[in-house]
Parts: sequence; structure tokens; C-alpha cells
Amino acid sequence: MANFKLIYQILTLLDKYLDHEEPDWSKLSAEHFKVTEKRFTHIMLMLYEAGYIDGIEPIPLGGNAYDFKMINPSITLRGMEYLEENTTMKKAYRLLKGIKDITPRI
Repeated sequence: MANFKLIYQILTLLDKYLDHEEPDWSKLSAEHFKVTEKRFTHIMLMLYEAGYIDGIEPIPLGGNAYDFKMINPSITLRGMEYLEENTTMKKAYRLLKGIKDITPRI
């Protein structure tokens, strides 16, 4: 579950940066999200390969290890769709949870 939270946070940050002339790229880091560098790099590469983000260049380090170079990171249309779908799902979950809290026998 922590991976999906991190994915959501990264995509949200990149979506927010669409409005910024000079985004604070230091926030797009493992340190900022309080995860290991290995986990952050892995998630960023998965987002890139899935087409949710663009503007990074994967750098193979040997074996299964990778790093990446940030050229101009940005969220893609597919990434925006992911955010929209997950926001809708969260709203539906909260609504159903609220109904369940009001009528516990459901």
C-alpha cells in the first residue's frame, strides 16, 4: 500500500508543478518522500515505463539496478487519468464508509 501512496504523491507533485515556472525539483526526491533511494528510483522507473511520467532518462547500472537523470520531469495525460480515477475512487470509498458508519448493519 505504501507504494501506491508514493505513486499518488509523485504524480500529484508533478501535476501541481504544471502551474510553476520554476518548480522546486528538490521535492522530487527520496528524501522528500521519506523513502529509500532504491524504492524511489524503482517507483520513478515504473512510472516512466508505464507512461505516467516523462522527462527522465533511465541509466542502467548493471543487473537490475538503475538510476535516472531528470531532464524535465512531467506528468503525462495517462498520469493525469490515474490521478483522476484514484480521486474518484477515494470519494466513493469515503461516501460508502460514511454510509456504513451511519447504518452499521449494512
